Amino acid sequence: MIKTMNKNLLLFIASFISFAAILNAQTNTDGDKIVMTIHDQEITKDEFERIYRKNNNDNTIDSKSLDEYVDLFINFKLKVIEAEQRGLDTTQAFISEFNQYTDQLARPYLTDPSIDELLMKEAYERMQKEINASHILISVPENAVPKDTAAAYKKAMELRKRITRGESFESVAISASDDPSVKKNQGNLGYFTAFQMVYPFETGVYSTAKGDISMPVRTRFGYHLIKVHDIRPASGKVKTAHIMIAVPQGRNSPEAEKAKEKIDSIYNALQQGADFATMAKEYSDDRGSAQKGGELPYFGRGRMVPEFEEAAFGLTSDSSISQAVQTDYGWHIIKLIEHEDVPDFETAKEQIKDRISKDQRANRAREVVIERLKEDYNFDNHPEALEDIYAIPLEKLKSGDIEITTEHKNTNLFTLDGNNYTQADFLAYLNAKKFSAANTPAVTLINKNYQTWVDDQILAYEKTKLPLKYPEYKYLLKEYHDGILLFELTDQLVWSKAVEDTTGLEAFYQMHMRDYMWGERAKAFIVNLNETAYTKDVKKAIKKYYKERITTEELLETVCKQDTTNSCISIKEEMYPKEEPGKLSLVSWDEDIYGPMATDEGKIVIGIKEIRDPEPKKLNEARGIITADYQNYLEKQWIEELREKYTFTVNEAVLDEIN
Repeated sequence: MIKTMNKNLLLFIASFISFAAILNAQTNTDGDKIVMTIHDQEITKDEFERIYRKNNNDNTIDSKSLDEYVDLFINFKLKVIEAEQRGLDTTQAFISEFNQYTDQLARPYLTDPSIDELLMKEAYERMQKEINASHILISVPENAVPKDTAAAYKKAMELRKRITRGESFESVAISASDDPSVKKNQGNLGYFTAFQMVYPFETGVYSTAKGDISMPVRTRFGYHLIKVHDIRPASGKVKTAHIMIAVPQGRNSPEAEKAKEKIDSIYNALQQGADFATMAKEYSDDRGSAQKGGELPYFGRGRMVPEFEEAAFGLTSDSSISQAVQTDYGWHIIKLIEHEDVPDFETAKEQIKDRISKDQRANRAREVVIERLKEDYNFDNHPEALEDIYAIPLEKLKSGDIEITTEHKNTNLFTLDGNNYTQADFLAYLNAKKFSAANTPAVTLINKNYQTWVDDQILAYEKTKLPLKYPEYKYLLKEYHDGILLFELTDQLVWSKAVEDTTGLEAFYQMHMRDYMWGERAKAFIVNLNETAYTKDVKKAIKKYYKERITTEELLETVCKQDTTNSCISIKEEMYPKEEPGKLSLVSWDEDIYGPMATDEGKIVIGIKEIRDPEPKKLNEARGIITADYQNYLEKQWIEELREKYTFTVNEAVLDEIN
């Protein structure tokens, strides 16, 4: 049987007869069986069954639950179709929100999870070691023109030759390194482990044997020559506290001697049993940590100045205290609170994953996918076509008004899966950027953005293929598409309308007010008293209040003035429903005064002023539930209108195949 709803019963019968003749053979152009047609949209069996099973917690399927879900599904699709007919899927708000969801859904398909796992294991293996290394930096911008990059590389190779021929690494570093700290450390970076240097540099260090000099290693800072001095097991991390006496004029100033005398006196006091935290709060010049008893956050190698670090990791037992240690900041006494070794991989896995996501290596999984897609889609690059773009003046790049000519449209920069990406496409991208960099050469800006643009275009093309490659992605995308439209239109016609349409809500309430009834209620008050006696004056004042001769404020003022022990604590008057009487369950429901009575909270007096029969709740007394019911009413009306407006058919034979 085919269930059909149409504005015209004769049309329904005619369509039923003609449709039944071809029902058993109906499929879509892809060969998928059609379980229903709603307006002009064909719903395949696979699509419907997937959504049904996703929303059916019970694995068993019975005809009753299936029929109920068919009605819900039809209502859902009718609302989405109505939203599309109203053009909600063409608004900028919808497009923006849908694109955000699309990006989120596509992200897992555009990275290589196996690379993520390898990166985590690589990082963990590196975390097992600490390396002491020096470097020489030949500075060159990340997106320098090829000529400058080649010159920097050549210089790095010349310096390497000098070292391999016998010059000391330190002397070459002092004379040639662009790292400003070289004058102080001769290029030595101390001990460090994974995640403490930029990823390419870290990889260069861990790929170089002890005593060797690396080939030039490229980072965003330039080219580095690396010498590895020592490799040792990782020290883990420590939590410490310190007391610092600052020396603002430097290590050898007169203040340094006074600071040394002061730190020694503190050390002697600690040795004689003084409390470390108390001494830190009183004497330490590091006021940030002093208020915490000198406590510092956990740190590992490479996070503190070398002298402080060596002293901290040199402490071998919890609560042990170092002798005075001098750094550029002054003198320190360090207390070891706790030492933690490098955790096992499973324990550290989530933390490593999080650190990778914020690290340069996070791009590696993306890069692997891009390289694979280049092969899959026969990527063909034409870098020589960039030469024309290099000639564009910087001012044109900055203003975003580069003229795009026919020649630009006809000149390919690269080809992907037979599709040409032209100079015009790239120039439109550059125009939209409107660079603000004043001193960056035009060639540098172009190179920096070209690779980004190429990668983005490759991934964007792959996104268009995802629905064909991954059915689960296609269905999820459809669900988000329909869900956003459904939410927006339902909000307009039901949720917000019920809240904003005060006239309609009032009319609905007037028609259904007897659906929102109070049960029998008592208008009553409760006076809370302390343990003092229930005096005649208190009793008299409560009776006046009961008869409404005085107000709540007057009762409180009268009773509390007469009793210096503050016998009157509080008064609460409201309507009490009989089904939930609260403390009124202690008394008979007659108009009278009861008490005083003892409760867990003290003594109380209850006065029942009035007993009210069941009556409708006022709109403002039940606005929440009335508004919700009005929303349901509006939605029901809306669904009826949609079922009148659009045709829909269900193929029962195909539906019966779902089991």
